[in-house]
Amino acid sequence: MICSVRQSVITPTINGSDTIFRRKNPSTIQRSLILPSLNGNKSSNPVLSMSKPLHVSRVESFALSKPQKRSLITCKAYEADRSEPIEAPEVKSEAAKKLKIGIYFATWWALNVVFNIYNKKVLNAFPYPWLTSTLSLACGSLMMLISWATRIAEAPKTDFEFWKTLLPVAVAHTIGHVAATVSMSKVAVSFTHIIKSGEPAFSVLVSRFLLGEAFPSSVYLSLVPIIGGCALAAVTELNFNMVGFMGAMISNLAFVFRNIFSKKGMKGKSVSGMNYYACLSMLSLLILTPFAIAVEGPQMWAAGWQTALSEIGPHFVWWIAAQSVFYHLYNQVSYMSLDEISPLTFSVGNTMKRISVIVSSIIIFHTPVQPVNALGAAIAVLGTFLYSQAKQ
Repeated sequence: MICSVRQSVITPTINGSDTIFRRKNPSTIQRSLILPSLNGNKSSNPVLSMSKPLHVSRVESFALSKPQKRSLITCKAYEADRSEPIEAPEVKSEAAKKLKIGIYFATWWALNVVFNIYNKKVLNAFPYPWLTSTLSLACGSLMMLISWATRIAEAPKTDFEFWKTLLPVAVAHTIGHVAATVSMSKVAVSFTHIIKSGEPAFSVLVSRFLLGEAFPSSVYLSLVPIIGGCALAAVTELNFNMVGFMGAMISNLAFVFRNIFSKKGMKGKSVSGMNYYACLSMLSLLILTPFAIAVEGPQMWAAGWQTALSEIGPHFVWWIAAQSVFYHLYNQVSYMSLDEISPLTFSVGNTMKRISVIVSSIIIFHTPVQPVNALGAAIAVLGTFLYSQAKQ
């Protein structure tokens, strides 16, 4: 608090850190405090009046008994209406962390939605999923090599053992990536992601029967809506295609093994999420390229490229570039977010990502959806969310 000390003649008024003495006649004060005299020769009952609320930070040499000599009050204050709330550093850091995670999630979902839209446009005009998958990995690898060369990002320190443990992860990643692209070339984006929401069921089955891991009953119960929802969505899909369905199922199985190999092989490795995915993309590119040439080949690509350019025009080149860039960016952000959040939070975010992709693709591509098909999708996604909760 800040006050003015009124004695018989002189009134000091403390305003901020300045002290001003002015003469005035005593007046009635509404709120007062009785303090010891500042001067033993003056009146023994001075009044400290409240003129403007201040915060007193320190009072020195303050005596309550009758002083024998002149006492001194040192007051450091600031006005209440000019003060700012003081927050603990922990509160600020926690708020900054939540904001950072929110930005990661929003960016992750947005990039994934954009990638799926452009990927489907490319596959509709250029139905060569093996080449499309190869271009996605090549673009990401090139982007990271440029980032390392220009020192935009710090290059990882790797050795032979690192690449050896990364090899099975890259094989599983390559299979999962190509299978998902093949699926999207045959069926709607929404249907592919509905089937891919059944990945937790594959994860539990593989972990249980191949790795011998045991899970609580709540985890097994959460698989019921996942399997039931995916089955309901599959049998009611208007444009069902067996190749597209099997592609999504193989992708689920491959990504489960990718996660298992990644957890087992990367323990103790000090590589950031961004650089880890960059190395994974480069190794996957080396694995995929010869298979893409063998399955489709340059002659098919050349013919399909000319057809796409004649039908779509120059925009087709932009679609190819966009789907390749956004594929790398959304995966990179997802791996970066793993450095900041728990696996449970990541699982919830992945579930919400699937919802955003399914809804946006239905709206943009005007995909016909029956009510029972939408119900199956909702049940499967809900089961995925329940699984992520029960797993933790």
